[in-house]
Formats: sequence, C-alpha cells, structure tokens
Amino acid sequence: MVTETTIDANLEAIRNGIGVRSLVLVGLMGAGKSAIGRKVALSLDLPFVDADTEIEKSAKYTIKEIFEHYGEDEFRRLEERVVQRLLKNGPQVLATGGGAFMNPQTRERIGRRGVSIWLSAELDLLMQRVSRKQTRPLLRQPDPRGTMANLIDVRYPIYALADIEVPSRDVTKDQMAEDVIAAFASHLQKEKAA
Repeated sequence: MVTETTIDANLEAIRNGIGVRSLVLVGLMGAGKSAIGRKVALSLDLPFVDADTEIEKSAKYTIKEIFEHYGEDEFRRLEERVVQRLLKNGPQVLATGGGAFMNPQTRERIGRRGVSIWLSAELDLLMQRVSRKQTRPLLRQPDPRGTMANLIDVRYPIYALADIEVPSRDVTKDQMAEDVIAAFASHLQKEKAA
C-alpha cells in the first residue's frame, strides 16, 4: 500500500529533479496516455498537453481527416513538427500519439528535452479500450485486432527504448497515475545518484 508519506516524497523528488524537461508518455493507442497523463499532470501541478489535440489545432482538421485527405506520411511529418515545438515548453506532461516515438528524430529530441515513459499494455486490454471509439484511423481495417497485434510486434521493441516502462493495467486512472509518478520519481532519484 502506498502511504501519504511515499506520495509526498515522490512528488518532492519530481519537483526537484524535472527541471525544464517534459514527462513524455509513449505507447500504443488505448494504453491510457491521455487519461493517465491528465491525472499525473494534476498531481504534479504541471500543464498537460496532448500532442494529437495540438496537431488538430495546428492543421485545423481532425486526425481522421488528416489521414483521409493527406495520408499517414503527411500526418507523421506534422506530428514530428508539433512534438518538436511542444518539447520546448517544459516542464509539462506530454501525451504523444502512438507513432510519434517511432520517429528517430522525435525520440532523440524527447531524450534531450524529456523523460520518456512507456505505458505498455497487453493486446486484450488495448482492444477492450479502443473498441469504444471509432476514431482510430489505423484500426479502420477489416481485422482491427490483427492490425493492433502487428503494431505491437513492430512498435514494442522501439517503445522499449523509453527511459521508463510502466505496465498499463485494468485499474483506476488514479492508481495508474500513482504508478507513473512512483516510477518517474525513482528514475529521477537514480539520475541524481549517478
């Protein structure tokens, strides 16, 4: 059981160690990056920024419309530019889209200006979560489960390059936020000791 003292110590470690960096959440759609990110930001008294929302503001189109009108390649170029701009605004909690961390330049920038946290999740949990929304362009396929399984195969080895991994579980958002904060605090304390 996490005590109030532990939570306070974690928050203090983060406030003392984050500097101007961003806490950057990475992972597949449905892992909880936005929902958990909002809770983490609230607990840390930091701004929360969702890269996908910022992309839509910048393009004046929904992500679905960007994919339909311009294709995935153009979306990825826009995503790279937006994430690069957002990383200049730390400290903050930044939730990235599922493909952002796949871009080597974006990964390198996150490494310089942030701490990456991979919210890893099992296929069944991801499918349970994403099936609630019909707004996922990459899953508008005859076999969304097969598509998600392929994304896991391709992306998980890259996500594993993140600074921290926190398994996404079927628990409350508050519990997941506590898990992220504890892992982040531990990482910052190790940095300080190194």
